[in-house]
Amino acid sequence: MIRSREGIEIPTSLAEWCDPARMALVVYDMQVGICRQVAGAAEIVERTGIVLEAARSAGMRVAFTRHLSLPLEWMGATQLRTAMAWQRRDSPDAVEPWFLRDAEATQIVPELAPRADEAVFDKLTMSAFDSTSLGFALRDCGVRAIAIAGIAVEIGIEPTVRQATDNGFAAVVIEDACGFGNKEARDRSMATLRFLGEAVITDVAGFCGALGGR
Repeated sequence: MIRSREGIEIPTSLAEWCDPARMALVVYDMQVGICRQVAGAAEIVERTGIVLEAARSAGMRVAFTRHLSLPLEWMGATQLRTAMAWQRRDSPDAVEPWFLRDAEATQIVPELAPRADEAVFDKLTMSAFDSTSLGFALRDCGVRAIAIAGIAVEIGIEPTVRQATDNGFAAVVIEDACGFGNKEARDRSMATLRFLGEAVITDVAGFCGALGGR
């Protein structure tokens, strides 16, 4: 690590960031109904499973996010506009809540089922830091960094990674364990993250290797 003259430590390697005492793994929206919509989701499930097992074996905290739909009576203008765009509807009256709390589509895919000692954060927004207590929980546990895998880069992973920085957390993107619905949009998102330089970009092998000695 490097240290500022005020004594602030800054990790300089992936292995230093991947200290289970300072990092949590965030599995982003690996839900039944989302994976059904994304080409190549099976590969992302498999790679995320490898990442998840490595994090668990190292004793790292694990959090899952789920995108949630509210009942129609609780869907306001923003939620309806988003649902109309996703569902390609011309009228808010034609919108269907896809991800109601107890719906099968809302559940995490069985291959990645959360354990009893792992957190699940339901959200209405794209960023995992909005409309959830994720940031509070991380700070409360003394966590300084997140690693992220899941679906989809261009929809929710990019804003989560960028908002991690705004909330004082470093973010490690496990790129080949992050799925996407649109390749061009995904490439733009990754280009933006690389340009900003705040996130650490790695792959499954790099992440698991960084945890391998623990």
